[in-house]
Amino acid sequence: MDQILVFAMTILSETWELFLDASLYILFGILVAGLLKMFLSPETVARQLGKGKYSSVFKAALFGIPIPLCSCGVLPAAASLKKQGASNGATTAFLISTPESGVDSISITYTLLDPIMTIARPLSAFVTAITAGIAENLLRPPESDQADDGLQSCQVDDCCDGLECDPVEHRNHHGLSDRVRAGLTYAFGELWGDLVGWFLIGMLLAGIITASVPEDLFTSYLGGGLTSMLVMLLVGIPLYICATASTPIAAALILKGVSPGAALVFLLVGPATNLASMTVLTGFLGKKATALYLGSIAVVSVLAGLSLDLVYGFLGINASAVVGQAGDIFPGWVQLTGAAILIALSIGPIWRKAVKWSGSLGIGGKSPACPTCEPS
Repeated sequence: MDQILVFAMTILSETWELFLDASLYILFGILVAGLLKMFLSPETVARQLGKGKYSSVFKAALFGIPIPLCSCGVLPAAASLKKQGASNGATTAFLISTPESGVDSISITYTLLDPIMTIARPLSAFVTAITAGIAENLLRPPESDQADDGLQSCQVDDCCDGLECDPVEHRNHHGLSDRVRAGLTYAFGELWGDLVGWFLIGMLLAGIITASVPEDLFTSYLGGGLTSMLVMLLVGIPLYICATASTPIAAALILKGVSPGAALVFLLVGPATNLASMTVLTGFLGKKATALYLGSIAVVSVLAGLSLDLVYGFLGINASAVVGQAGDIFPGWVQLTGAAILIALSIGPIWRKAVKWSGSLGIGGKSPACPTCEPS
């Protein structure tokens, strides 16, 4: 009984640590989603990312490379793009290239690792995103002729449909403050309300996995070859870690004897996948798209890792990294503040979902067959 209690407390502790790490990125991702909603019109998204099996995927993958969002923080932004008309393939490409790379992680990779890894990391992210996005669009082609009705309507308060008013006047109906306010209302209201349930469930599952994985598993059987890639793949998929925070870990692993290819698999898979993001992805993209997302990341990451080991071997380079003091990216009080804000934003949506769920089960005297009937 005591062991079960200790294990449960460990799970809660790991879940809380993951939540602290993710909270600021989630808030930033929600903020980006709101700004995308207000400043990137549905018409533009539908035109650039909603049509074409290949061009929309290429643009989405390229668009995501420099944006510094983790696998959880990218979800609100991707959901916003999807709702505004982006194809499944373009959404998938954006979901992969964005967390696997970013201007911050690229600069830290150059600082802590070396130029070869600095090039290999975003290049592999781009190839993975292209592969998954094109595969998704081939299986489920985007609509060839999306209707334009409503795509030009006012995004702030629907004051006009954008069709029967002058386009210049339409674009200037509201100032910057109006757009920012409306974007924040949408992002922290409707959008986060759609994602919060899946996110919290996934966080708990990620905490369970984190508490269950042995600490020395990262450095076991990871000296190179296919086995080391597969081990790193299995370890990296369920764990939550952002691209920036994963870089000093990868550098430390290389110093301990892990091959640069296996480290690259960790750098690609860790930031792009975790149980929290997988549960959310299943919710708004579907099981098939999520399976394709995971499969593409797994296959391309392993191939990229094997190729990178060959490059280092061919060049005769010893993959050693000069690692500085790897401290936390954000101070503890900043993380705690972000977590408190995210919890406060989640109370309302969770309460509404709980009331809706209890009503569907007939809890509180209501009948599922007749939810409006008075209790007997």
